[in-house]
Order: sequence, then C-alpha cells, then structure tokens
Amino acid sequence: MNIYISGISGTGMGPLALMAKDAGFRVFGSDLSEGAIYPELLKKGIEVKIGEQDGEFLAEKMKEGVDWFIYTSALPEDHPELKIAKEAGIKCTKRDDFTAFLVEKLNLKMVAVAGTHGKTTTTAMIIWASLKLQLPVAYIVGTTLGFAPSGSYRKGDRFFIYEADEYDRNFLKYHPWIAVIPAVSYDHPDIYPTREDYEKAFSQFRDQSEMVVEATGDGIKWADGEYALYKTEDFKLAGEARRIDAGLAANAVMRIFDDEMKEEGFDTLFTPLTMIDIMNKFPGIGRRFERITDGVYSDYAHHPEEIMATMEIAQEEAKMNGKKGVVVLYQPHQNTRQHEVKDEYHSAFLGAEKIFWLPTYLTRENPELKVIEPEEFIEGLENREVAEEVELNDELSRKLKEYVKDDYLVILMTAGPADEWFRKVF
Repeated sequence: MNIYISGISGTGMGPLALMAKDAGFRVFGSDLSEGAIYPELLKKGIEVKIGEQDGEFLAEKMKEGVDWFIYTSALPEDHPELKIAKEAGIKCTKRDDFTAFLVEKLNLKMVAVAGTHGKTTTTAMIIWASLKLQLPVAYIVGTTLGFAPSGSYRKGDRFFIYEADEYDRNFLKYHPWIAVIPAVSYDHPDIYPTREDYEKAFSQFRDQSEMVVEATGDGIKWADGEYALYKTEDFKLAGEARRIDAGLAANAVMRIFDDEMKEEGFDTLFTPLTMIDIMNKFPGIGRRFERITDGVYSDYAHHPEEIMATMEIAQEEAKMNGKKGVVVLYQPHQNTRQHEVKDEYHSAFLGAEKIFWLPTYLTRENPELKVIEPEEFIEGLENREVAEEVELNDELSRKLKEYVKDDYLVILMTAGPADEWFRKVF
C-alpha cells in the first residue's frame, strides 16, 4: 500500500510516517518547510518534497499509485493537495484513522497516553523504559527522542505506545488496552466550546479503555480504585510534574512487562527497584525541559498549569546546579486559547527572577476575537514588577545572554516559532 502524507515532517505526522515505513508501507509526502522529524525521514529513506504544496508532487506520485492520503488538522479544506486527492477518489483521512488501521492490522495492544499536560513526556518515559527492558513495543510520540527514533515498528512487536492527542477529538478513535492520563484541565476551546465538553470527551476515553491509570489528587490510581505500585515520591527527577509522569509511566510499563512475561511463560530477575533506576535515568526529550546548553532550556509549556509545573522543575534544576534563579521568555500560543486562560496566569510564573513576555503566536484563530496584548497579561500577574513586554530582536538576545553569563537558568516556554529563534541565539 502506498501512503502519501501532507505535512509529513512535523512532530504530528513524521513519527507516523516512520512507523508506517517500518511496517512495510511505501511512504512519501510533502511539507512547506523542514520540520523537526525531517532528518529522521531522510535517514529512513522516505521521499519528502519540501516547498510549495501546489499538487505537482502529489500528481507525480499518483502515477505510481497513491492508496491513502493522510493530512494534518492544520490543512484547510481548499488545500491544493487535498482537493486533488479527493477529486481523484483517493481515500483521504486525518492521521487518527490510519493509526487505528495500523493498530488493528498489526494486532497491537495499545497503551495510549492522553491529557492536557504531561502526555509527551509520559509517552517518552514509557518508550524509554520499555526499550531498556527490551519489551516488544512499537510507538509514536510527538517529539524528537535523543535515544531512539520518534516512531518505530519491528516485526514481532506486541504493544503500541501512543501519544493520543485530544485536539480534534483524535483520541476518541481508539479503544486502548491501557489508557494513561497525567492531567486534565480545560483546553482547545476551538474544538471543545465548554469545559463540560472537554471533560466529557475524557470520560468517553476512559470508558472505552480496558484499563486506566491516572494521576489524581491523592496519588496515582488505576480506574478500579487500586493504588498503583509506583508512587510519585519513588523518583528523584526534578519537578513534581516529572515525578508524576515517571510514576504513571512506570506503572504502565509494569503492566506491559507482566503481560509479556505471561505470553513468554517465564519469570525474570526484574525487581521494582530496577524500574525506579531506569526512570531516574530518563534523559529527557525535545522541547520538554530540553537542555540547549549550560543553563539554557526550551520547553513546550503554553498553558498556565503547564507553566506552573515547568517553573517548579526549573527552580529545582536551578538550585541543583547552583544557579542564581530562573529567567523566563514566554510566547503565548493561539489568541482563542488566551481568551479562555488569561485569568489563570496570575500565579503561574511565581518564583521567576525576570519574565520576558512576547506577543501571542496566532494560529487557527477566531477573527472576531480581539488579540490580547502582552501588557494586558502582565497586568494580571502577581509578580508583574519582574515582567516586561519584548520582541524577538537583538536587544532581547543581548539581555538573555547577560542573564546566562550572570549564572541564571534561562528558559523559553512556547508552542510557537520562538523556539527556532531561541536556538539560533544560543
């Protein structure tokens, strides 16, 4: 089967392309620019056309045969490639339908990680520990991994580790063997008009999963009320949020391990302490408290709750490494979202020595909504005196470098394009 993926090199579609290629499909696709997964695609021998997506490359590949056209949620209905594929009668779907097809075709038990925050790190931790324990896992995660490709399948794999995104209700396509839920708080108002809609979707996700392990107010529990074997306090990673993610991941991997041992019919010398040691050595992942250089980090946090969790990690990390304090560069993501969360920022950045606030990165917007300006956000902060409005320019670059030189931990938090600028600076 020949698969064409539009938007193939980003963290949403690239890992899917890698797994599909491993599973024996012929894969090719296009993208406007080289995304984070582009180098991995080339290494795997996947043909990618970078540049204007005018339909010429798709038309060329249609001569060789295209059985399934897969596209990102960001693709408009009038996109040239999508229009050509539909007119040609090619099967056209978003990634969730093809992912569900892969799971069924390859007869995999799905371990799906879903949540407003923590899902990427938790997914990566499950992958990390599973590979260390040599478990037969295929996987897709929406980021780059320093220790493995971002998507993989090997003949004989029995389990599928998947970062199940709630955006566009993607995660409701699946009926997981295990559902792992790090945190649920309202997000994506463009998809879920009310908090009730959002929470109802997660309730449905729980109901259609065979087993559920979740972080609750009083610990990590399975859906049947059973307290999990691994607790947050078992781990020594910086930040409560990462320790929660590690606890969830460890419990999910333990169920995978137990199931695999039953299948193989033998016991092992593995002990619970082995899992704790593996998790404590987790090396981190791209864009989730990612170390760029000494004292400089980039993180995907763009929701007040994520920011608070990342601030805790940053403060612990700064203390552990003898830094004077934490300096934050923040770029909000999507004006539609900001109208829902604006009032939740008030204490999100507490503990920061300095906050540099960028204009909101605009994407998938409601044109009727007024764009909230940086000074309006800053006015609502408890520590507004340490915050200032900035632009991505040489002056900001100079200030950030001075803070690094003066031995502060500097962290960028964004889901937007400021990350590329930040990496060039450092």
